[in-house]
Amino acid sequence: MNAGKAGGHIERAPGKTSFASRLNVYISPYMIGLGTQIRHLIALLDGAVQQTYDRLGANFRPRFFPIAQLLIEQGHSSVGEIAAATGVSQPAATQTINEMKKLGLIDAVQGEDRRQHLIRLSTKGRELAAHLSDTWKAIDAAAAKLEAELPYGLERVVRDTLAALERQPFVDRIAAEMGDEK
Repeated sequence: MNAGKAGGHIERAPGKTSFASRLNVYISPYMIGLGTQIRHLIALLDGAVQQTYDRLGANFRPRFFPIAQLLIEQGHSSVGEIAAATGVSQPAATQTINEMKKLGLIDAVQGEDRRQHLIRLSTKGRELAAHLSDTWKAIDAAAAKLEAELPYGLERVVRDTLAALERQPFVDRIAAEMGDEK
């Protein structure tokens, strides 16, 4: 068996049948699933960025970047605004914010409405952001060169896929294929 083929397809030796086919069970041509491949891509990209931060001695994680950038641009934001701007759930944003707080990178301050808590970069966070600015430029440049090697724009594929899933969630697409349309 060769699992190294593009697209996750598995080639079998001539005359060989798979266990699944002998059981009459469907095996997707995406057996090494699209989700698995996407997770592997993220692991490679985020892993390289994390290695860069570690090499620089920066106590920073790739998932902190969108929040740091938002706070650099806006000065402060609520957790809900951070979640919406970064495209994650509010619990996921809260989890990342809490990790950043533990590292001293952000502070929570009271908004004009005393019930509202706003998140901002701490002095330590602003100093680290200034220190990482050239690194972030290098990461962007490396990403642009990677994308230039591809026959299609990876960023566009991701953006268009997310938009398509906003129009019709994947669970609805699966249900439609199963004849269980709402």
